[in-house]
Amino acid sequence: MLLSNKFQWLAFLSLALICAGLRNGASAQELTKVGTVEGITEYKMANGLQVLLLPDPSEAKVTVNITILVGSRHEGLGETGMAHLLEHMVFKGTPTFPNVPKSLSEHGADFNGTTWLDRTNYFETMPASNDNLEFGIQLEADRLVNSNVKREDLVSEMTVVRNEFEMGENNPEAILSQRMNAVAYEWHNYGKSTIGNRSDIERVPVENLQQFYKKYYQPDNAVLIVAGKFDEKKALELIGKYFGKLKKPTRVLPKTYSEEPAQDGERIAVLRRVGKVGAAGLLYHIPAFVHPDYPVIELLEDVLSRDSGRLHKALIDTKLATTLNGTSYGLHDPGYLEEFCKCTPQNVDKVLDTMVNVVEGIAQQPITEEELKISKQRFTKFNEQLVSKTSNFAIRLSEAAACGDYRLFFLHRDRAEQVTLEDINRVAKTYLIRSNRTMGKYYPTAKPERAKIPATPEIATVLKDYKGRAAMTLGEAFIPTPENIEKRVVRGQIDSIKTAFITKKTKGEVVDLHLNLRFGNEETLKGKNKSIDLLGDLLMRGTATKTRKQIQDELDALGSNLSVGADLGLLTVSIHSKKSKLLPTLAILEDVLRHPGFNVEEFELLKNEYRERLTKGKTDPQALAMREMRRRLNPFPKDNIRYTPTVDEELERLDSTTLESLKEIYSQFSAQTGELAIVGDFEPEVVQPAIKKLILGWTTTVAYKRVERPAVKDILSGKEVINTPDKENAVYLAGLSFPMTDSDPQYPAMRIGNFILGEAPLASRISVRVRGEKGLSYGAGSFTSSSPKDKNSSFTMYAITNPNNMGKVNATIAEELNKFLKEGLSLDELDKGKASLLESMKLQHADDNVLANDLANGLFLGRTFDYYKNLEKQIQDVKAEEVQKAFQENVKPERLIIIEAGDFKKK
Repeated sequence: MLLSNKFQWLAFLSLALICAGLRNGASAQELTKVGTVEGITEYKMANGLQVLLLPDPSEAKVTVNITILVGSRHEGLGETGMAHLLEHMVFKGTPTFPNVPKSLSEHGADFNGTTWLDRTNYFETMPASNDNLEFGIQLEADRLVNSNVKREDLVSEMTVVRNEFEMGENNPEAILSQRMNAVAYEWHNYGKSTIGNRSDIERVPVENLQQFYKKYYQPDNAVLIVAGKFDEKKALELIGKYFGKLKKPTRVLPKTYSEEPAQDGERIAVLRRVGKVGAAGLLYHIPAFVHPDYPVIELLEDVLSRDSGRLHKALIDTKLATTLNGTSYGLHDPGYLEEFCKCTPQNVDKVLDTMVNVVEGIAQQPITEEELKISKQRFTKFNEQLVSKTSNFAIRLSEAAACGDYRLFFLHRDRAEQVTLEDINRVAKTYLIRSNRTMGKYYPTAKPERAKIPATPEIATVLKDYKGRAAMTLGEAFIPTPENIEKRVVRGQIDSIKTAFITKKTKGEVVDLHLNLRFGNEETLKGKNKSIDLLGDLLMRGTATKTRKQIQDELDALGSNLSVGADLGLLTVSIHSKKSKLLPTLAILEDVLRHPGFNVEEFELLKNEYRERLTKGKTDPQALAMREMRRRLNPFPKDNIRYTPTVDEELERLDSTTLESLKEIYSQFSAQTGELAIVGDFEPEVVQPAIKKLILGWTTTVAYKRVERPAVKDILSGKEVINTPDKENAVYLAGLSFPMTDSDPQYPAMRIGNFILGEAPLASRISVRVRGEKGLSYGAGSFTSSSPKDKNSSFTMYAITNPNNMGKVNATIAEELNKFLKEGLSLDELDKGKASLLESMKLQHADDNVLANDLANGLFLGRTFDYYKNLEKQIQDVKAEEVQKAFQENVKPERLIIIEAGDFKKK
């Protein structure tokens, strides 16, 4: 669900001049303007490439996205997972870009590649510049047809993909969902997992992969989207330059034609695996995304599974289940609706029966006007918030393109807004019936009961004469460099709260607010850790006059997001809202913070959810390894407020936490110490009275004093092995702590050194060696964390792998670290690493929510954005020998704590 942005039409004469000037033989006919819908201008090239331009001068970044119209739906026998495997392979390089991740990193790109049922998608979001624009367009044109797809790369990447496959095998709930799909779809490829079959992943011949690549990775099977801050004329010139020389292939792509027959009876999927938490699910076949019934079904699903929905009331509010997730999948061909619950093993059958009664009981208890109204409000809110993030919008448009045409997104939006009560109850009776159901039980029937899924309409007919609506007003161009931010920010104070405001025109007139309120001290908070955790969540679950549902419904009607959280001594608030809705959203916040309901039932529900998450973590290798690392790096006594408990100890804390203990913590809350930052389209003089109303008179007798977190000296090193039975994936962690703040003279050297060693996405030394060369891990690298207040920093290396490969992973990472410490960096490696890191840092404050958070924290720390300016300069000035010295002094291999978690007994 997306909305669009608006930009100017290019004059035909200008376009002709641009195209005539393209190099490599590109002619004026190669870029033909098709039209504009709500600010998105479409072009078509002679070679078949579809081009969409979405300029947004208010974003200080540019996104280049290419969607290849091939997914697991297109795979044949023995080819399962081939589309996904190719997604990995095109990152391995081309003759022009021999190391794609490194090239992306050098441009500071936030990038990814994803594969799904109908498409494969690649994007890179970079700081806005002509150089980055050209790089993104050149890279996607090049790897579209020139990727190496070599045998030696397949050998290493196959094991990486298999490792990713094994990661999914660690999640019983995900596997149950996959089994349900396999049972529901007997013939159509939607029943097969996108990641593929293990044997196909392991055995695919490179020649078959190359043929698949040459067949589908062609300009006539691709959609190129450029979005963000860029010059349209320049973009068209570059597209013509790099894509214009690609020839249109002579082959004709076959169309998939398998059609899933109407299901004629309920079906069963049962899974038995090691774990602590049970699960139950329902799946129903539904029409394709283009069908007019699909938006009705999407709203119907929301009525069922949202926080105040029918399934939530029947399952979560009654404590029969702990979590609920629902989704409707709108796809190129008829898709499916899925509802999924987690619960205790003893309740699986009862939960499933309840789900069936609620979902298929709509025929007897029709959807009400109020239920439909709330879901429509949520739909509108989602669209309006999405459109204000052009980079996200561009990527989301590719999903509609994969369903047949990008304009389907807008048609889908229009149709959803026109859904009637008659529509939603009709589709419930049509599709949510027993014979169309896949679950964990089977009952034979005396006669056929079939839900016939309508044929997918012709897209050209559906979209004939469709024009769309007026596009949203764009924001101003604002480049969020430390210098520009510091020039624009206005700092002040409202009563005891420090403030920092940046007013600017934003797309959709949106505003982000971040509020910190500091409370308590080590003495008053001691023994209350779990009460603090729960209180942050409980505040949003009701006030003295409003229920959780009423609060959420009001926020949905306003189109606003409001979140409240609590940590040791800190209450945090975030708001994302339209300018016109900020004041009523602040009124809701005032009610939430100043008049908490402390509802007993909501408190017990919240504890139940926490208990489920903790119980599940008992068998999760990653959760166990990370918890143990925190315990080892912070070995405080059990009665110390900084102590990290075991899972069983935390469950004991949870069980002993009372509502009265939460009220005692709340009594320490006040507005006597805190920081407020607001960024976006707002008027300070309008907002300040609402802030005053929120904070004035809110006091406490408990003095605030920050809980310090010093590094612990003389921590014992060594290795610990955690066995997690029946888990296909294992986790490696190695870490240590050292006394340093993020203002320490050695911090810039540690920052750039870690980036080169293990942080640069797919281009760091550890990633290149462990994943790229040896294929031992889907993800491997390192990270550092430094406090601005306490001399307490940590360095951690990580990898996910098959348990059988744990020894190799351990040895390989140790070799890379020792080599880094002994030999240091070359000048070329350091220079390229600096350029890459500094480019990526430019994206940090392009998100207004992040900017507001950093502004608020800066008020507490007494920092201006000169800190970031100086940090960038310090990183630029760091010498290779300084990096080596910093690591040698702070990262000593003999001090490492190593945690290995996985099913090593199976090995």
